[in-house]
Amino acid sequence: MSEVPRQTDCKVCGRAAKRTVTAPHLSATGSSAFQLVDRAARTAHEPDVVSRLPGQGRKPQRFTSNPLHAKLPRS
Repeated sequence: MSEVPRQTDCKVCGRAAKRTVTAPHLSATGSSAFQLVDRAARTAHEPDVVSRLPGQGRKPQRFTSNPLHAKLPRS
């Protein structure tokens, strides 16, 4: 990096342009892959608060004792 000139010609317009050092891939922070990695890292220290255990809270299946309902097609 020390051998790179601090100023170079612009490839588009040909005028002098200063070189700057920036962080790479800052535009990738909005991608779904970055969000997945960020969410996984965050849950290690800040787990989500849940109101019930997974799989609970389902409504029980309704049961009818009407014999006519037995003749209905099942889906």
